[in-house]
Amino acid sequence: MHPNARQTPAARRPRKWRWGAAAVALAMAGTGAAAAPAAAAPDRDRAEYCGDNAMVEEKLPNGSRWQLCWHVDEKTGLVLEKVAFRGKRDKALLNVLDSITLAQLNVPYDSGYNEWNDITSYGFGGSYMEPMDGDDCEGKRRAAWTGAGEGSKKVLCVSKQETGLAYRLQGPSPTKPYAKMGHDLVLKTISKVGWYEYLTEYRLADDGQISVRLGATGDLAPRDYTTPDEGWPIGPGQSDYSVNHYHSAFWKVDFGIGANQKVEQYDTAPTGERGRRSAIYKTKKKDITTEENLNTALRRWWRVVAPDSRNADDHPRSYELDLGASDAYEAHPETMPDVTFTQYKPCEKFATFNQDPECPGTSILDYTDGETMTDPVAWVRIGFHHIPRDEDQSPMPVHWQGFELVPRDFSAQNPLIPDDRLPVNGDGVDGNGTA
Repeated sequence: MHPNARQTPAARRPRKWRWGAAAVALAMAGTGAAAAPAAAAPDRDRAEYCGDNAMVEEKLPNGSRWQLCWHVDEKTGLVLEKVAFRGKRDKALLNVLDSITLAQLNVPYDSGYNEWNDITSYGFGGSYMEPMDGDDCEGKRRAAWTGAGEGSKKVLCVSKQETGLAYRLQGPSPTKPYAKMGHDLVLKTISKVGWYEYLTEYRLADDGQISVRLGATGDLAPRDYTTPDEGWPIGPGQSDYSVNHYHSAFWKVDFGIGANQKVEQYDTAPTGERGRRSAIYKTKKKDITTEENLNTALRRWWRVVAPDSRNADDHPRSYELDLGASDAYEAHPETMPDVTFTQYKPCEKFATFNQDPECPGTSILDYTDGETMTDPVAWVRIGFHHIPRDEDQSPMPVHWQGFELVPRDFSAQNPLIPDDRLPVNGDGVDGNGTA
């Protein structure tokens, strides 16, 4: 029975894809290890894990491939699992994520009158997930079982979209530079909670990057008005002040790059010294070996790295977190960390107000109890403080919040480059490929 058919709890598949020998062999592809014949096995595993209706496999125009499983959770909505990437020169698919999904959406009002937890109190699946219809989908529509009593609806939109210039380089010919347009594989669902309609979107780029986004549209609540210091004037005159509010979203990102993954933090800071023309900065690495709540700082970033999975340059593969713009909601301790890293546990499903019966009522603060991490999960919080404006009526234009998962040494070179730029790798060659 495929995952998008209705299942009893006992029949549901395991929530974690364990790395078997074939999967480890796949992760080692490109290292020179003689394990290539087994590399196709994880593709079969993924097909069996997904079922016929829950597999997405697409080749983008530049030759890159993405393959993944998907299903709809009654609470968290769209869930992607076993997400794998293959550049046009790669011998096999390489796993990137075991799973990714929303884990909470906290919506408090500046007036203090209301605060909602849209994921745990309502949900993005079930009756809250909208069927795709008309101009809300640019591509193919896929159906899924969305929750008890809801049956199957066409809720997933799968499309390929041009994203603009992927790279440009003035080459040997002044009239014909190296240039290429990029493309994304876009997966999207829509959930209606109250007056808002939320777009859960994942953009999987042909260079291996994953853009994780939550869009908000729909309408402003027609009766949520307050005072000038807690809202913004909407409509004629200065009488109706639509209340300011937060969209504080959490995602749960379960990495699957390889066995025995590690978390590293990098900080670049000035030394107080100057070189010939500029200040001297140095970058230091810190291993995050145990569970921890962390916050951004100038020139700070994190990556999840698999030391035993190496690219053709013999560098360990990793993915970097790029959090971008975000506003923290300071009123709750659990909404303060920008990112929390924890060891994977099946019962730790929601960022706050956890509803799994094995660890009910817990949050990311409870999950960070000092356990050593070999299978890290990132809980990423991106906050957006929404001060309404006249243009939000009606319907409201989509406003977005989210983050990026950026490949770092996942490939030895840019997966999209032309063949005659392949010799340009490291300091041993010049721009013409001459040693």
